[in-house]
Order: sequence, then C-alpha cells, then structure tokens
Amino acid sequence: MSRGAAPPADDAPHVLVVDDDRRLRDLLGRFLSENGYRVTTAQDAVEARARIANFLFDVYVLDIMMPGENGFDLARWIRESSTTPILMLTARADAKDRVKGLEIGADDYLPKPFEPRELLLRLKNIIRRQAPAAAAAPTPTTPEVVRFGPFTFRLDRGELRQDDEIVRITDREREMLTVLASRPGETVPREDLAGSGEVSNERTVDVQINRLRRKIEADPANPLLLQTVRGMGYRLFLD
Repeated sequence: MSRGAAPPADDAPHVLVVDDDRRLRDLLGRFLSENGYRVTTAQDAVEARARIANFLFDVYVLDIMMPGENGFDLARWIRESSTTPILMLTARADAKDRVKGLEIGADDYLPKPFEPRELLLRLKNIIRRQAPAAAAAPTPTTPEVVRFGPFTFRLDRGELRQDDEIVRITDREREMLTVLASRPGETVPREDLAGSGEVSNERTVDVQINRLRRKIEADPANPLLLQTVRGMGYRLFLD
C-alpha cells in the first residue's frame, strides 16, 4: 500500500490472488489494496486451499499456468462447494481455454499481459453481478417467485431450489436465470443474456446455458424447461 493510503475497510471485498509469479502477486496486492480491496495472496493451489479453509472471500483471481495443480483444477475444486465468483488469469489466448474455464464455472477470463486497471474493472463488474436483487430487482409486474418443474427461483434473492434443497449456481448462471425468469415463456435473445466481460459472446452464452441445463433438466440433451429458440435465443417454460 502506498504511503498515506488508508487501509481497506473491514467490509471491503476480499480477493484471493493465486499466482506463482511473486512480482505479479505483489503488484496486484498493492494495486487492489490501494483501490479499496482486502487482498490475500497465495503462490500455488496448496497455499490457496489453506487460505480458503481459514478465510471467506468475495472473489478468486486464479492463474491457470501454475506448477503442480493448475488453475483449472483449483477452480473445479472451488466449484464443488462454492459459487464465489472466479476470474481466471492466463498467458494463453486460446479460445478453448476460455471455454474450458467457463465450463468449469469461471465467471470471467483475463489474458496476460493486462493493465491492472482492467482487472479492477472486471472485479467491479463481477462483484456488482453478485447482488442479483440490486442488479435485477423485479418490477411490479414481475413475480418474486417462479416455478418450473420441481424448481422454484426467487428473483428477489437469486435463490434456486429443487423442492426444499438449495441448488448451487454460479453468479453468471444466477444472472441469466434472473433474466429468463423475469420474462417467463418469452424468447430471450442471446445478447440479453450476455454479461459485460470480454468473453461474453454467443458461444460463451451457449456454454453457460448448457451448464445451467445440467442442473435443472432431467435430460440436458433434450431440455424441456430451458429450450432453445433456433436463431434467436432461449425460453424458460414455467408451470
């Protein structure tokens, strides 16, 4: 932190930065702290797991190319028990890597080298989307609860349940489901389901929809609840 800069507030967003490059960890730690974030760093997945066991984080920033367990493996482990947003960092610009990260459950993707301010903007967008009730509050004509199949979704809380059990969904899945559920039975264009990040395009929307189907459809290959409208977008059928 620069001299004279106030320490981050106790309720400031807490970021875990995992990267084997010490200089980059130190740079991001200082920069994010100076911009109001609480920052914890880890040099590899082993250290990251220990940090996660002892602290609560609002967002994870994971490098993909790390020795030992890579960022994809760590993201997959996180997604087994958490929907906390994940931003992936990598020197690779391969579209296959971007799609793989999204399939695992990453919320955004930033290739190296990057400007620290770009990372800052992406983190702000991710954290803003983390509050679905504020970002997409229901209008008076929109129901607070929608039902489809054995599921209920609360638009005011962004909460998905199957019968009485909470279904874990990622921040991006919650955002898309909020848009779909607020327009029940209507065809929602792909562009309306895209987020604000660089990786938000038709291909990644399709990947995220397929991921969501695996959680709500009895047969994701033949969806009954979340259906494709060819050439246009998607439609959620309610009870």
